[in-house]
Amino acid sequence: MESGKTALVLGATGGVGGAIAAALIGKGWTVRGLARNLEAARRSGPSGVQWVGGNAMNRADVIGAAQGVSTIVHAVNPPGYRNWGELVLPMIDNTIAAARAVGARIVLPGTVYNFDPAQTPVLNETSPQTPKSFKGRIRAELEARLERAAPEVESLIVRAGDFFGPGARSSWFAQAMVAPGKPVRRIINIARGAGHSWAYLPDLAQAFALLLERPEALRPFERVQFEGVYDASGRVMIDAIERQVGRKLPVYRFPWWAMGLLAPFGGFVREAADIAAVWRHPMRMDNTRLVELLGAEPRTPLDTAMRQTLVAMGCVEDGPSPIGEPTMTLPL
Repeated sequence: MESGKTALVLGATGGVGGAIAAALIGKGWTVRGLARNLEAARRSGPSGVQWVGGNAMNRADVIGAAQGVSTIVHAVNPPGYRNWGELVLPMIDNTIAAARAVGARIVLPGTVYNFDPAQTPVLNETSPQTPKSFKGRIRAELEARLERAAPEVESLIVRAGDFFGPGARSSWFAQAMVAPGKPVRRIINIARGAGHSWAYLPDLAQAFALLLERPEALRPFERVQFEGVYDASGRVMIDAIERQVGRKLPVYRFPWWAMGLLAPFGGFVREAADIAAVWRHPMRMDNTRLVELLGAEPRTPLDTAMRQTLVAMGCVEDGPSPIGEPTMTLPL
């Protein structure tokens, strides 16, 4: 292990946290994970993670788990997203306190909820954060706390669109667009128009790992955007699914009208209604700064990425794609 290549990943049993942990391990990092249930974490988490018992909502636990690390990946949410609005900011405060105590850089997967999608069709590191949603206001404050902590506490935010790919369980793709565990017989089109951004999770995780391999190039407070797959036509993801299934499929619209009507009852429909605008307006990630740092963005050809996603979801059988396998291209 190279000096400094030790990370604490908060949320390593989740989709994005687990993918980042696996990518770091693949590059020779020592990765520590914090888990309330160690047995469950060992079963479901990435291979190679060193698990430590504790709770991300307990500051002493986070500081204890962070001893000796150079990086803290904050990819954690309250269990079951319960009391999300009340707990998210105290959790980042715990991470900031731990990073300050041990001299570590904080790494955060960023979201698009921080912005007004009607006013920000292209996002870069200087785009104004004027969120209209409840979730967006909290996410904007979360990033503001990281910015205020710099340069004493360094941080890196990598912003991306909606996830798809192996391990992206809590995603619009896996929970709404395609039904897991059975052959694809229909597609739910979530977007109300063209111009949505998607991120293939293994590529995004690779981008995090590559950026952390270049700490000397990072600013004390660094925001970069991961472009991923930009669906300019509104058909890019649908067409990619159909190519892997080998036929045209019925496409139905997501019932956004029902989310608005049922939002007062809480739960998922309230959360969906709160962020509905990001599916109504185009939003593209300007990855200029990321490319400046890495030379190129990690990018798996879409047909390969879609096949791996559908195989992992149990929607198509593993084996040769109906259209062949293009070559994967990643920066060294």
